[in-house]
Amino acid sequence: MRKSRVETTETRRRIVEVAAEGFRAKGIHATGLADVMAAAGLSHGGFYRHFESKDQLVAHACDAGLTGIIEALEASADGCNEQDGFRAIVDAYMSTAHRDTPEHGCPLAGMGSELARADANTRAVASRGFDALVDMLAERMTGQDGAADRSRAAFAFAAMIGALTMSRIIADPAASASLLEDVTQHIEAI
Repeated sequence: MRKSRVETTETRRRIVEVAAEGFRAKGIHATGLADVMAAAGLSHGGFYRHFESKDQLVAHACDAGLTGIIEALEASADGCNEQDGFRAIVDAYMSTAHRDTPEHGCPLAGMGSELARADANTRAVASRGFDALVDMLAERMTGQDGAADRSRAAFAFAAMIGALTMSRIIADPAASASLLEDVTQHIEAI
């Protein structure tokens, strides 16, 4: 029996959601299509009814992950003035909770080195997501110069992504948390 369009759309959304979590938690190359489909409750053979390739799925998963982190960071700043909104975003991103849940975190920190070697479409999705994150932060900067604010926001987000990535590499939890705190202090001083 054929699935309705609604069911097909829901199945595709579930595959993307599961893939986004798996790619962020384990990496793109370590997460196989069979793993994704099994976690979504589907057979491996059904994958190609929804996607042309793993690369296409990676692009969709990256986009979904970026949309999710942007929404979460925006929510952390809701109701705040500019300065407090800026700090709320930085604090949420640079938290040990974010560090400890890569499957729900920022795809740029979770998959960055693999995204750098991904196909052009996936890199374009990641680039747009980075730009959106930078714009979100720049809007909450207290400077009067939009170009300077965007430049400082780009620096801040690049530092945040790098610090979060390194905090996941550092084996000592106290040293890892200290790195997040140190970089947060420097960013909040911008």
